[in-house]
Amino acid sequence: MSATAVPRKTLLSRSITSDSIAASSASSASVSPENTPAQSPSSTSLSSLTSLSGDEQKDNGYGKLLDTYGNEFEIPDFTIKEIRDAIPAHCFERSGLRGLGYVARDIASLATVFYVFHNYVTPENIPSYPARVALWSLYTVVQGLFATGVWVLAHECGHQSFSTSKVLNDTVGWTLHSALLVPYFSWKISHGKHHKATGHLERDMVFVPKTREQYASRVGALVHELSELMEETPIATAFHLLTQQLGGWPVYLTTNVTGHNYHERQIEGRGKGKKNGIGGGVNHFNPRSPLYEARDAKLVLLSDLGLAIAAGTLYLLGNRFGWLNLLVWYFIPYLWVNHWLVAITYLQHTDPSLPHYHPQVWTFTRGAAATIDREFGFIGRQLLHGIIETHVLHHYVSTIPFYHADEATEAIKPIMGKHYRSDTEGGSLGFLQGLWKSMRMCQWVEESEGAQGAGKGVVFFRNHNGLGVPPQKTKKAEPISRESKGMGLIVGADSDSDS
Repeated sequence: MSATAVPRKTLLSRSITSDSIAASSASSASVSPENTPAQSPSSTSLSSLTSLSGDEQKDNGYGKLLDTYGNEFEIPDFTIKEIRDAIPAHCFERSGLRGLGYVARDIASLATVFYVFHNYVTPENIPSYPARVALWSLYTVVQGLFATGVWVLAHECGHQSFSTSKVLNDTVGWTLHSALLVPYFSWKISHGKHHKATGHLERDMVFVPKTREQYASRVGALVHELSELMEETPIATAFHLLTQQLGGWPVYLTTNVTGHNYHERQIEGRGKGKKNGIGGGVNHFNPRSPLYEARDAKLVLLSDLGLAIAAGTLYLLGNRFGWLNLLVWYFIPYLWVNHWLVAITYLQHTDPSLPHYHPQVWTFTRGAAATIDREFGFIGRQLLHGIIETHVLHHYVSTIPFYHADEATEAIKPIMGKHYRSDTEGGSLGFLQGLWKSMRMCQWVEESEGAQGAGKGVVFFRNHNGLGVPPQKTKKAEPISRESKGMGLIVGADSDSDS
């Protein structure tokens, strides 16, 4: 997919003024009827609300909305029906045989790499110990990429885009994800809820950004002091990035960090007294976690069974072949999978050009457009099955299989127009650089200084590093209580009716 229109970024230029404007992006996304989430009370179609030009939106009470780059933001003005109708019918077709072919390809790749290294990267063939260390390090990177591809195929199963058979989808997905220590059904359910509430500050299940108040509490500052804080040092940013990439995925599964923290609202009352964090009772392993309803309990337990089988198998292999060998063969590649998973999902939902919405303004169409496509070259398109390059589409129609996603993405770009977001500059290197850029520029969200009325319900990333639009200067206020501390970090995509 060729690079599509990206907002012109005054990237690392400091302190963009509220008058600076850049061009917005162009298009990609879609939605299947069986997978279309329930809408907020405000709409199924946005055209009745937002078929407005920028000036008209200002005149109708939104005010001037600026993303972090300084681009003037307009609320999306297309409907889900328009998105769906633009996609060729054959893009919705799923082939279980084709899906199994990709599974076989990826597993064969993993097996071939292991066979070659196990049999030829030996002291007999390569006497130099440093050379063997370097080669086995390369092994962990390569296996991490192939295993991430397997992870993506299981993710396709969770969305029912793998085949037309739910039994086949869930059998393959449970097997593959369990082998990668992922609780298949548990994550599938929470991930489906993420798809149904993407960009919603109080219902989204992952990568919910901190509000200004929550960020102030985290750094031990007062709200009005954020615009005056010293710039975060590169070392501090690097440390935060490292902990996110290595620990973000397991911490998310065990504590729901970066998910919403409004569990008291859980309809069955399971969220009473439960909060994100260690010991808070919110995780992906307990059937009574507020992430789930009572009907989900057997699926959560089935997920746990898959993990137990995988853990038992690893234990037997460690005892049989040695734990140091297993560390190199499996656990270090597993850390690489975690890294890629967090990097991919973080960058799909975190970018200086993306908005987030308060409940009164959010709709499904707006939230799905608050995602971004990126480019990771051959690795992204072949090894990782295009999960990086076609994520916007995926949030509109998650049942379209990945091998039709490029064509479907191109089909919806004219419908989304300036509301489609992509950042393909720099290709694979640009993707990796995006981690640093987003970590530096996207620290908390707040309303635009020129927002009015409903426009105050649309918020954008700001930072105290002097990058992009500066944060608002606010009046002195009381310290933020520790209880308003917010969420923190990662992953994913939607599920079927089980969610």
